[in-house]
Amino acid sequence: MKEMTEVIRVGLIDDDQVKTLLNQHVKDMYAKTPAESVHAFDLDRLKANDIAFYTLWIDEILAGCGAIKELSSAHGEIKSMRTSASFLRRGVAEKILTYMIEDAKMKGYSQLSLESGASHTFYPAHALYKKMGFELCDVFGDYKEDPNSLFMTLVLK
Repeated sequence: MKEMTEVIRVGLIDDDQVKTLLNQHVKDMYAKTPAESVHAFDLDRLKANDIAFYTLWIDEILAGCGAIKELSSAHGEIKSMRTSASFLRRGVAEKILTYMIEDAKMKGYSQLSLESGASHTFYPAHALYKKMGFELCDVFGDYKEDPNSLFMTLVLK
């Protein structure tokens, strides 16, 4: 039996598999959340200089992605966490998030925060973030109080 190869890559946002996954992510966010409460970044926004974009590939097939937006030299925001449908419930999001947390530490960040949807469809994501040490927090950055949003943060050590 052939062993699968897994690799995390930084960048590659212009790859067709990545574009498809990110377009599905944005479409899905609008399907699950009122438009005024959607904070998902489109492809162009994810190409900005203040974004580090990560992908996990298994046997050259995109398994998932995530990004960190730099809020300050010490504070990053998790964005665009998404697992490809064929890799759901296989630990992909945890692997990407673990890598991003370690990368954030190496970059000197002391904190990572995130905004997630608040409805039941986001509960699996909330559970992962809690497992990884994120805790509920107040609104941060440019966000405003919103019953459709949940805010979490992780102090990096």
